[in-house]
Amino acid sequence: MKTSTETLQALQTLHAAEVRRYLDTHPRSVALADEATRHWLYGLPMHWMRDWPAPRPLFVAEAHGARLRCVDGHAYDDFCLGDTGAMFGHSPAPVAQALALQAGRGLTAMLPPETLPDIGRRLAALFGLPRWQVTLSATDANRFVLRWARAITARPKLLVFEGCYHGTVDDTLVDRADDGRTLTRASLLGQVQDLAVGTVVVPFNDAAAVEAALAGGDVAAVLTEPALTNCGLVPPLPGFLEAVQAACRRHGTLLVLDETHTLSSGPGGLGRQLGLQPDFLVAGKAVAGGMPCAVYGFTDAVAERMARTKEAAPEGHSGIGTTLSGGLLGLAALQACLAEVMTPAAWARMEAGAARLQAALERVIAAHALPWSVTRLGARMELQFCARAPRDAREAAAAMHAPLERLLHLWLLNRGVLLTPFHDMLLVSPETADAAIDRVAALLDGFLAGLAPA
Repeated sequence: MKTSTETLQALQTLHAAEVRRYLDTHPRSVALADEATRHWLYGLPMHWMRDWPAPRPLFVAEAHGARLRCVDGHAYDDFCLGDTGAMFGHSPAPVAQALALQAGRGLTAMLPPETLPDIGRRLAALFGLPRWQVTLSATDANRFVLRWARAITARPKLLVFEGCYHGTVDDTLVDRADDGRTLTRASLLGQVQDLAVGTVVVPFNDAAAVEAALAGGDVAAVLTEPALTNCGLVPPLPGFLEAVQAACRRHGTLLVLDETHTLSSGPGGLGRQLGLQPDFLVAGKAVAGGMPCAVYGFTDAVAERMARTKEAAPEGHSGIGTTLSGGLLGLAALQACLAEVMTPAAWARMEAGAARLQAALERVIAAHALPWSVTRLGARMELQFCARAPRDAREAAAAMHAPLERLLHLWLLNRGVLLTPFHDMLLVSPETADAAIDRVAALLDGFLAGLAPA
């Protein structure tokens, strides 16, 4: 999106006014932020939290359903929902009750609970894969899946897509040069190894590039989200994922779907909605109501290869698993979420609310005659500064406008609405009220009206 010097100056002036408004109306958050800097890097428990648009972090007092209250007493309609971690709402009652009950029985023991068979049956029914393992995060799940994939195929390489996000898995933190080469991402801290040795990156929605990369027979796995979500929402073109799956089958490459964000698309995630049959599947964040818990599933055929490979390996640490993986507390939350929260009825409410929000936002965009669009996958959607959904990461990046995004986020936050801080993503939970949906659209209309002179 092109900008002029005058436009940028106008946006900066409006942004400065919103910064003053935030500081004036959030004195307790400001004071806590200043105090926290004494003992916490950047005054935060995790430095990514600096990506929120506020000049000082917003400190949370409580969060329930699709609402959040800060320490200064302001209430917010939350369309970030912990960047998907609270996709089904903050602190779902069944999960909270299960955690309270399990807390009195033991938190972790490195031993399984009697509920394990039931949890396995529920995971298999939801995702369509029969065999499972539990980790603390989707990052861990992806990392462990890649070890398994390389081990059982005896192949060294991984294929990912430009703009992908799979947590902080080293192998995936790569970029694509203009000439097509894979490059270690320049922003990585403390990086020693050249990640391009074991990873190849190609554009999303480019089936020919996937076919060419797999033809050499040295790629163990294709790891992908069914739609790119972290570089701006990029949905798959019709037939693309099916072509990737077919190429994997032809060349003996394993297909891994990371549904951590695309679980918003419906029961089982976008891959299941499209009828895909992955070899591995990863899901995190939302599967246990926001607790540190993730899962990876796989086929019976893959499970047999995993078992043979493990039995043939020397004794010692496999590099797969952590002591707290599959802890009693996380499994209790996982079972409750699967049984009582992640229900077909919940997804139906999310879909209906998201459709309502998309239509409302599109009406506002049309009323202001803007060349923008709303790209939606189930309950997840993104306001994008382009006339149609981008087809790859570069088109998504070209449509971004950082000063405008920062202003919109802070403007909405100051009026009681939270968006995901990384870009203009909105997520609708089963608890999101129609009134909150209508209010977002009305606020966007007001924002655009005030922005018109700029």
